[in-house]
Amino acid sequence: MTDARTPEDDRDGIDPDSTDPSGTDPDGIVDDLDDEADDEFDDDLDEVGPAAAPKRRRTLWWPAAVAAAVALCLGVPALVAGGSSASGSSVSAPANDSPEAGFARDMATHHQQAIDMSFIIRDRTTNAEVRGLAFDIINTQANQRGMLMGWLSQWGLSQSSAAPPMAWMKMTPYQAHDGSLMPGMATNTQLAQLQQLSGTAAEIFYLQLMIQHHIGGAAMAQGYVDVAKNPVEKSLAQSMVAAQTSEIQLMTTMLAERGAKPLPTPGS
Repeated sequence: MTDARTPEDDRDGIDPDSTDPSGTDPDGIVDDLDDEADDEFDDDLDEVGPAAAPKRRRTLWWPAAVAAAVALCLGVPALVAGGSSASGSSVSAPANDSPEAGFARDMATHHQQAIDMSFIIRDRTTNAEVRGLAFDIINTQANQRGMLMGWLSQWGLSQSSAAPPMAWMKMTPYQAHDGSLMPGMATNTQLAQLQQLSGTAAEIFYLQLMIQHHIGGAAMAQGYVDVAKNPVEKSLAQSMVAAQTSEIQLMTTMLAERGAKPLPTPGS
């Protein structure tokens, strides 16, 4: 396969051949997800050409992603059942109904839909900036999802629960409908509509759906930050809030450039 490395990759220190540049996935938890994203995008980037998305896109999410990777690398012992934190104090595995377990499960589900939507737009537009944003979301959220699933495994907990989504937040239960399981998630009808659009129309609808998705995801991450007892998982959640808030601003600008606005916030 042709090497799809771009001058932007060199500037940002990204190695497209590495599935775990942070060294935080020794068991290969997210290798398969990364390989899928890389394999499907390598040829496409060749088609789009070297004029990849503007530098402004990468500068928004990359610092937060690096911060999350560093926090994970420094704090891995705190995540292992029966292990010790970096300070040397004993740390036990979270309970099955704890915010730690609930957030890991729910955010993994929330992230999966963002990944799915980003693969859809990859096939519905040739715009380099939108496809670049989708590639960033796929890689970032696939890696974060792998971390969350890996922690549940380390804690000896199942990756699913009979509890309603976000029950750990002690909030009014979200009324799941048409495949939308949590705030911000798109419905099956909306996903089917996105699959039928192409070009600028697809770009606009993707950006609108992803803004709502990020608003819901950032709110969930902040909800965990507010009650967190695990410092490493809290650091990852804080990085999600920072990165997704920045991407919301970017996507709002991208919509304006296309003569469009974000969808109304549900309940507003």
